[in-house]
Amino acid sequence: MNIKKIGILVVIASIFGGITALTGYHYFVKSNEFTTIESMQQRATFANFSDTAGLSVPAGLNFIYAAELTTPAVVHIKTTYMPETTRPNTRDEELFRYYYGDPYENYNQPREASGSGVIVTAGGYIVTNNHVVEKASKIQVVLNDKRTYDAKLIGTDPTTDLALIKIEGENLPYITYGNSDNVRVGEWVLAVGNPFNLTSTVTAGIISAKTRSINLLRDKDNMAIESFLQTDAVVNPGNSGGALVNLRGELIGINTAIASPTGAYAGYSFAVPVALVKKVIDDIMNYGQVQRGLLGVVIQDMTTTLAKEKSLDFITGVYVSGVNQGSAADLGGIKEGDIITKINDINIGATTQLQEVVARYRPGDKLKVRYIRKGTTGEANVVLKNKLGDMAIVPKGDNSVKTKLGADLQPVSGGEMSVLEISGGAKVAKIFSGKLKEAGVREGFIITSIDKKPVSSPEDVIRILEETTNGGILMEGIYPNGKKEFYGIGW
Repeated sequence: MNIKKIGILVVIASIFGGITALTGYHYFVKSNEFTTIESMQQRATFANFSDTAGLSVPAGLNFIYAAELTTPAVVHIKTTYMPETTRPNTRDEELFRYYYGDPYENYNQPREASGSGVIVTAGGYIVTNNHVVEKASKIQVVLNDKRTYDAKLIGTDPTTDLALIKIEGENLPYITYGNSDNVRVGEWVLAVGNPFNLTSTVTAGIISAKTRSINLLRDKDNMAIESFLQTDAVVNPGNSGGALVNLRGELIGINTAIASPTGAYAGYSFAVPVALVKKVIDDIMNYGQVQRGLLGVVIQDMTTTLAKEKSLDFITGVYVSGVNQGSAADLGGIKEGDIITKINDINIGATTQLQEVVARYRPGDKLKVRYIRKGTTGEANVVLKNKLGDMAIVPKGDNSVKTKLGADLQPVSGGEMSVLEISGGAKVAKIFSGKLKEAGVREGFIITSIDKKPVSSPEDVIRILEETTNGGILMEGIYPNGKKEFYGIGW
């Protein structure tokens, strides 16, 4: 017997084993007897699918309803892109081509890749992964019924690995949003996508864990959010961007990654929870880019080791090991040493969960943060800020001074001025992509002058730079350790 036949037998044995476990019967019977028993089970457990609100999901079930509802709304995405690197052109390569021909004849030719996407509106908006479309020069969408469309990229968010594309269609099938907060470990789910170009493939599993981080996403500003739903539903290359749905056929996540030593499925897959998906997609639709509201804290997971080190008898929640000066948390009264246990109505048990919950909100949004401080429960009302330190929505293509600098500037405290023997300045509390980072400025740097013009406050920095037209500036200042520095910055 060859390998293919052995593989088929294993799959069949697994299927029969699953049925036996559910019913207590042995199903080594004739096909007509199996069909009769299966039909009886379906009639008993799924009497009426027209009323989804009254749908109950008992033990010993099948997944027909959710599969039939969702497969028409999960699309096959085909992309065309150019390779990242150019062909080698060394002396040895030239000699090799002269004698043996060109081994890189097609090296710089367009390549093709594929993934999945989920239609979320009848008008043709489709959510997928950023890594499915980020390098694409052309995006083509193939529906479950074989209709093909060219798609337009609306926007991406590498910090969550999500993207929004659009096709021109009407009355398209779409999947409704579920509630990822209510998903429970052990709950049945389906993954729907196009692995290995096998279109409209459905696999089943359970939620294995929530708020999982796998250190997958990398972001130059350290803004990446990883709080994945983990499942054992089979996901393979090509499933990226596809749907993770519950048994009501509601979208609860976007399949994004697998944990694998080989590149193929090895037991666990990960999906971005739909609560975050909705926020990211709404932002891209309404503002052209994601609007991130920041709390402004440095956090750690609570552990017995940390509790012992800090003399705490409370080991749930998230420990605040630092609060950024002038941040939303600072102004709201949160202090170093607090243990955050709840944000609005959501209990917080891990740093990944806190980051994901806060990421659902925009600058200017108000949150209620419950915390434990020295054994006493307190509650802070905070107003989230953007990464530049204010509460404004940042429009796409913003070219303001703050955005160009790429920094959250804060006033210098009286204590710092006394220790460093300065009369004022603007402190770089947080640094992001921008001119300061490019010049090598580090967080904590206090700007004391620009082009020999004294800086007493963050407002002075903005005013001076708005008046600058010479294409370059000399920025002087001092670090908290007393070391003075100056930076030449192209402007």
